[in-house]
Amino acid sequence: MTDPQGLIDQAAALLRRIEAVLPAPPQAPDWGCDAFRWRPGPRGGVLQGVAEPHRLALDDLLCLDRQRAVVEANTRQFLAGHPANNVLLWGSRGTGKSSLVKAVFTELRGQGLRLIEVAKDDLTDLPDIIDAVRHRPERYLLFCDDLSFGAGDSGYTSLKAALDGSISSASDNLLIYATSNRRHLLPEPQADNRGAEWVDGEIHPGEGVEERISLSDRFGLWVAFHPFGQAQYLDLVRHWLHRLGATEARGEAVERAALQWALVRGSRSGRTAWQFARDWAGKGGA
Repeated sequence: MTDPQGLIDQAAALLRRIEAVLPAPPQAPDWGCDAFRWRPGPRGGVLQGVAEPHRLALDDLLCLDRQRAVVEANTRQFLAGHPANNVLLWGSRGTGKSSLVKAVFTELRGQGLRLIEVAKDDLTDLPDIIDAVRHRPERYLLFCDDLSFGAGDSGYTSLKAALDGSISSASDNLLIYATSNRRHLLPEPQADNRGAEWVDGEIHPGEGVEERISLSDRFGLWVAFHPFGQAQYLDLVRHWLHRLGATEARGEAVERAALQWALVRGSRSGRTAWQFARDWAGKGGA
């Protein structure tokens, strides 16, 4: 006759051996941090605290007064417990979209604002992230940088549901701030326009177009960023040269070199101005 206790002991020993080779369960977040990255794992993801978040001052964001006013006001509403919107910051590369999010966070972190960075490929974990902070007293910005989707990307539907469309209620202490070079976040093939119809004097977009618009429509605020003019670009160059302590921040030689740098890069942007300033200052302005 089989010994029941022996079977139980064997099963327990087998479970111990299995547990020994399994990854460790995720640790509880360090809620003392004010910035986090979401790290997925085989036994569940974890909010990993960032010891030294990138600090940016709002005053360093020149030529973005309109965008700053909109995003900062929305974030302050959110911190005060008033209704506020999810935000899509879209436009040309290097024009300060992600820098503005980081600078607003830097400005308001002392008032209880927290930042969670999520990679596009991990957006399928959005329900877990939202549940992890739902009952926390702090206010969280969920930040997804350089967002765009291709056909079949699984994070697309998760983001749509998190913005507006899940059977779960939205979390009062979390907003989604995303940046993208595209306003509609998805590729827009010419074939989509063939599905448009003319009905009673009105154009009705095809299903493909409607699907591409539907995601960005779920963001309550769209904030557009456009390329800088030459004068704005040179203002940015001078600002960053001054910040970096360059002895020569003005003059024809600096402007000529800065414009040549932008020409080679194919962009007069804040990022290009910062990169030029670092190169110039690093060489001692020679």
